[in-house]
Amino acid sequence: MTQSREFNPRDTGDGRSVHDLGGLPGGPIDRHEHDLTLYEKRVDALLMLLAGPKRGIFRVDALRRAIEEYAQTEYDGLPYYNRWIKAIRNLLVEQEVLSEDEIAAKCAEIRERLRAEGVALADEGPAP
Repeated sequence: MTQSREFNPRDTGDGRSVHDLGGLPGGPIDRHEHDLTLYEKRVDALLMLLAGPKRGIFRVDALRRAIEEYAQTEYDGLPYYNRWIKAIRNLLVEQEVLSEDEIAAKCAEIRERLRAEGVALADEGPAP
């Protein structure tokens, strides 16, 4: 499947792509080492499985392209690993590994199972 590359410029007026922050004021950077959360480890593992030599569903370059195509508000508003998981999802659809409907159905199934277990979902507030 061939898809045209979308260019989303940063609102700096100098033609930069949304991911190109070099030299721009961005505030302090936390340089302290920290352990990855379980979520971050899972996203990383998922990427390694999908982009690894055994599966080869897509390459890491495709992940970077997918992330670079985000609009500025989307790019700036998503934490690092959320950018990855969204790009992975988009690439799975783009490569026709999964459809939008299959993803939506699985997400609904998981939400229902979690609700039944009394788990509060972040996007829905406290569980009843």
